[in-house]
Amino acid sequence: MPTTVFVVGSLNADQLLEVPAFPAAGETVLASDVLITAGGKGGNQAVAAARAGAAVVMIGALGDDAHGRLVRRALTESGVDTRWVGTAEDSHTGTAVVAVEAGGENRIIVASGANARLTREDVESGLAGAAPGDLVLLQLETPVEVVAHAARFAKERGATVVLNAAPAPADTGCLTTDIDLLVVNQGEMRAVAKLVGAGAGADSRDGVRETVLATARVLDCVVVCTTGADGAYVNVGDRVAHVPAVRVTAVDTTAAGDTYTGYLAAALARGETDLPAALATASAAAAVAVTRRGAMASIPYAHELGDTSTYAATTGPGTGTGTGTGTGTTQLTTKG
Repeated sequence: MPTTVFVVGSLNADQLLEVPAFPAAGETVLASDVLITAGGKGGNQAVAAARAGAAVVMIGALGDDAHGRLVRRALTESGVDTRWVGTAEDSHTGTAVVAVEAGGENRIIVASGANARLTREDVESGLAGAAPGDLVLLQLETPVEVVAHAARFAKERGATVVLNAAPAPADTGCLTTDIDLLVVNQGEMRAVAKLVGAGAGADSRDGVRETVLATARVLDCVVVCTTGADGAYVNVGDRVAHVPAVRVTAVDTTAAGDTYTGYLAAALARGETDLPAALATASAAAAVAVTRRGAMASIPYAHELGDTSTYAATTGPGTGTGTGTGTGTTQLTTKG
C-alpha cells in the first residue's frame, strides 16, 4: 500500500498586510497592500507535503463561510484529500492577521474559529485508515488534548508521529512518549526544553546542540531545531548534525516553517533514512517559499527545487564543543 501523510491541524484564512515597519504600542501604520489567502499551520503543511509528492489526507475543521470555501479549494487544488475536513456549525473559519514588514519578518494574530471545534471523534474518524508505515503530522493550533489523542491513536495503528510544537506549548500536555520526531524553531526549543527539564540554553550554536540532545533523551525521540539563517540541527545518535540554510533574500517568511515541516514529512513518508539529507531538501523548499508572498500560495512544488545534495551536513560532538565533518545518518523508527 502507498504510504500516506495524515495531517491533523489548523485551517485558516490569512489576511496579509504589508507594512513599512511594525507599529509600536498606540501607533497606527498604513499597509501598502492586503492579500487574503489560504493558510493555517495544518493546511500549509498538508499542501507542502502534497507538493513534495506525498499522498496527503487533511483532518481539520472549517466554518460554513466564504473563507472556508477558499481554504478547501486551495487544499483540493494541491491534491490534498479533504474528505475529513468538516464544517463546524455556528463557527467562522480560523482567521490569521499577518503583518509583514520590509525584509520579510512577520507578526501574526490568530482567531481559532472552527479549529477550536475539532474533536477526538473527528480525529478518530480521519485516522481510522492509518497503518504502519504511514505518518501523522501534528501542530498546536488545535486543542492540545485533541493533539495528544491524535498522537496516541496514531501510535496504536503503528504510524510514525511527527509533532511540530508550534506555537510554543504552555504545558507538557502535548509532549508525550508517542512522538517519534519533534520539529521546533529556536524559540519553541527553549519553551519545550524548559517544560521537560532539559535546560533552555538555545541562544548559541553550542547551546542549541546541547538542548537538542538533552530534549531528545528526555522525550526519547529525534529532535529537529531550525534556527533561521543559521540552518537546522538534528540529533544523530549521541551527536548533532548541522544542516546549513539556503541563502536567499526574503520577501515574506509567513509559511517558511510549515513548508520546511511538510517537505520533511514527505521525505520521511517516502522512506528517506538520511535525516540531514531530508533537512537539506526541506531547507531548499523553505528558501523558495520566503521569496514569495502568502502562505499556501508561496509553497513550491518539488520540481521547482534545485540540487539539494550540495547542502552537506556537518556533525559535531554531543557536548556541542566544536564541529567536525561527518556523514552520520539516522533512521527514524516508529516506537511501539
